[in-house]
Amino acid sequence: MSTPDSTNVSTTPQASGAPTRLARTLAITSGKGGVGKTFVSANLAAALTRQGLKVLVLDADLGLANLDVVLNLYPKITLHDVFTGKAQLEEAILPAPGGFSVLLAGSGLVEYSRLTPEVRDQLQRIIEAVSPRFDVLIIDTGAGISDVVLYAVSLAHEVVVVATPEPTSMTDAYATIKVLSSQQSRESLHLVVNQVGRSGDGRTICHQLQQVVDRFVQGPNSHPPKLAFLGDIPSDPSVRQAVQKRQLLMELLPGSPAAQGVVQIATKLLNR
Repeated sequence: MSTPDSTNVSTTPQASGAPTRLARTLAITSGKGGVGKTFVSANLAAALTRQGLKVLVLDADLGLANLDVVLNLYPKITLHDVFTGKAQLEEAILPAPGGFSVLLAGSGLVEYSRLTPEVRDQLQRIIEAVSPRFDVLIIDTGAGISDVVLYAVSLAHEVVVVATPEPTSMTDAYATIKVLSSQQSRESLHLVVNQVGRSGDGRTICHQLQQVVDRFVQGPNSHPPKLAFLGDIPSDPSVRQAVQKRQLLMELLPGSPAAQGVVQIATKLLNR
């Protein structure tokens, strides 16, 4: 499966003759659940918004959505309503704490746990519709390598893999990288290491993971994919406090070590 062109400007001219500017689209994914993927998606969106960007987070975990829980939102309209024609897309785009926008999915919807032609078409249509209206579009995918997850990732220009130092997380991150390289011809991916014990641990883990990828993954043009280290987020009791209060860490405790880690990740992402 080929990936979208990584440019942020389409080649289709508008009526005025100017090119249509499209959002920089990031898929944030993980090999296993419980590594803080949605936490990273939401707080990264807040950090990017603070830098003056217009950001939308799309919850693409269509069967087990929890972005609404993280943000303490109670949506009356979700992607399910848009998919079924019960509501217009504009009605489903909601303001979120932190100043960004969200498109929330419903939870427990078994019909969206597999990739049907309808789900494929609807996801692509929605991303094409919202992309010209935002600077950054974050696709918060489900965990693992299901058809729905892989298709959601395929719609993004760039991929951010979130992992923790735990061996099971690293093993699943490797599996995810291998599949994305073989099926989507990804030549490079970003890596965020969450819940690190010491500063610098994330970079070491990225180096170790790259060594394994170099040895066992043959990517496009017979070259292994490159892992670009975006940063690490330290283990921090402030994270649990924010999650329990259903608040963004960037809003509740912006000076905490974990929040500062997210800010550094946002800055590095923009510099690339």
